[in-house]
Amino acid sequence: MQQVVQRGAASAQQAEAADVPDALWDDLHVFLVCAEHRSFRRAADVLGLTNTTLMRRMDRLEHQLGTKLFVRHQSGLLLSDAGKSILDDVKEMERLSFNVRRAAAQAAAVPTGLVRVAVTEGPGTYWVLPRLIDFQNTYQTLTVDLRCAMEQADVTRLEADIAIQLEKPRNPELICTRLGRLHIYPFASEVYVRNYGLPASPTEWQFHRIVVQVAPQLDESAYARVLGLETLEGVTGIRTNSSTATLYAVERGAGIGFLPSCAKALGAPLVPVTFPFNHNMDLWLTYHRDLKNSQPHMIVVDWLRRIFDSKTYPCFRDEFIHPNDLVPMMEGAREAVGIEGYTAPRPL
Repeated sequence: MQQVVQRGAASAQQAEAADVPDALWDDLHVFLVCAEHRSFRRAADVLGLTNTTLMRRMDRLEHQLGTKLFVRHQSGLLLSDAGKSILDDVKEMERLSFNVRRAAAQAAAVPTGLVRVAVTEGPGTYWVLPRLIDFQNTYQTLTVDLRCAMEQADVTRLEADIAIQLEKPRNPELICTRLGRLHIYPFASEVYVRNYGLPASPTEWQFHRIVVQVAPQLDESAYARVLGLETLEGVTGIRTNSSTATLYAVERGAGIGFLPSCAKALGAPLVPVTFPFNHNMDLWLTYHRDLKNSQPHMIVVDWLRRIFDSKTYPCFRDEFIHPNDLVPMMEGAREAVGIEGYTAPRPL
């Protein structure tokens, strides 16, 4: 009986010892996120943890290392001398662990498995997703995990395998390709036009309502600047961080909103507003160079390049094409996977 108890205790100690490296690395990852955001609360939000859980893990790490890693300051968290001394080593540990995971992802010899794609919300929801349905019918053993959000995913930290974003990445470990140009133009609903008309000159914009989209990748100050207004106070009707909500609000007649120039060509019941200024943003396809030898990932990369090809879809050309002129040019795209009936239903 005593031997059984001893063996059981030894097994428990071995299991506990085996868990220590994983727990230590998890806690070091929490340390990195805290160091990056300089706030326990913000780090907890990013990691999807409660403040209590995050603080418990930081206490555990500091106890294991026998030193304090942060000091509180009015400007936020600051690294202690001990924290500074381990920061570069922990970053290197993270980089090497990501390399191991990427190597495992490359091992697949057939187009099966999971490929995580992050796309800015509007193009992701209304352009990539409808085409993803046909892609999935062709590659039924390959799963695409599509993340549509205005927050930019960090490919180097494995937040996504492939990203389409509005800012060109600077990390030399990433392969970056310019897909095309997203042109933004003001639109209103037919109901709004009937009720309030449209601004015929820059000075008339102050008498209209604007639906403003705010997000990390967007310059909110650009609205007032391009409209020639000192402020949007008294002009903004609705503020939202969502491209889908912006389209929904404009469709409902809540105000004039800035949307991709192809919105009408794809079937949205909108009226382009005469506007002298051409606002555009480049779309960048990015992924880690280690994924070049991964067949599933390269299949998705090639497919994304095709569906943003400006020769096939003129809305992504460098030169601006008026939304009304895009309608006949993109008739095939609208018939195949347009957004008519895909956007918010009309109210009764």
